[in-house]
Amino acid sequence: MANLKEVRDRIKSVQNMQQITKAMKMVSAAKLRKAQQAIQQMRPYSDKLDAMLRNILSNLEGDADTVFGQERPIERACVVVVTSNSGLAGAFNTNVIKAAVEVMNTKYAQVMDNGHLSVLCIGKKGYDYFRKRYTNIHLIKDYVDLFSDLSFDNVAYVSQHLMQVFEDGGYDAVDVAYGRFKNAAMQFPEVVQWLPVEKIEAETDDNTKMRADYIFEPDKKGLLNYLVPSILQTQFQKFLLDTHASEHGARMTAMDKATENAEELLGDLKLSYNKARQEAITNEILEIVGGAAALEGG
Repeated sequence: MANLKEVRDRIKSVQNMQQITKAMKMVSAAKLRKAQQAIQQMRPYSDKLDAMLRNILSNLEGDADTVFGQERPIERACVVVVTSNSGLAGAFNTNVIKAAVEVMNTKYAQVMDNGHLSVLCIGKKGYDYFRKRYTNIHLIKDYVDLFSDLSFDNVAYVSQHLMQVFEDGGYDAVDVAYGRFKNAAMQFPEVVQWLPVEKIEAETDDNTKMRADYIFEPDKKGLLNYLVPSILQTQFQKFLLDTHASEHGARMTAMDKATENAEELLGDLKLSYNKARQEAITNEILEIVGGAAALEGG
């Protein structure tokens, strides 16, 4: 059994660690409230715009079209990986990275083999992972620190850059891997195809295609040129707000669990300390009794 000094040192170390985990939990809880409010306000608006965009692009006729809805053979692609800047968030970052890697190894396996796959990392954890493990991809690190400012105008620089490269033919597809926020205890890694916009086909009960009846003012082409990029920028903003809230939710949950584990460990250590102290006292009594008996016998 460890001596008393070793057990006391371990107890003090665990207590110090518990104070840190408690503080980190409180900080994450405070940040989570603001991040959760932001994504909850954004999501209904973004989801409605997303459904409208897909419906519009699925029902275009004539010469009105947008490059962002045009599918073409995928020779060059980009995967945007949105992770956090720091760790201690449980398996959150690992799960997002795994989801991105799975898409890279399946959907874009041939593109990666040809050396035409780009990975744009937002968040240091994702960048550190791909920097150390992949040499056959084009790793973009220009926006790693984007989480320092999640304002719409700042995020729009990234989405506009991606749309411009896609429009110029530099990318034939852009996917985004991020963490979808549900609540403080549940976050889900997701990979969505951001570009080109996936079209939908609405069907009635008799399996006949049903077209949406939209009236465009002032003209269809001019409206599409303004509307589609705006909706895509809103979607991209939602990806980051989702991940931001998921990060703090995952970290708060992880720190709460770490605090509970520290409390259990403290209980075990205090029990060991008491046992060691009782054992030391017992040994001292036995030595005294033994010495007294030896003196009486002498």
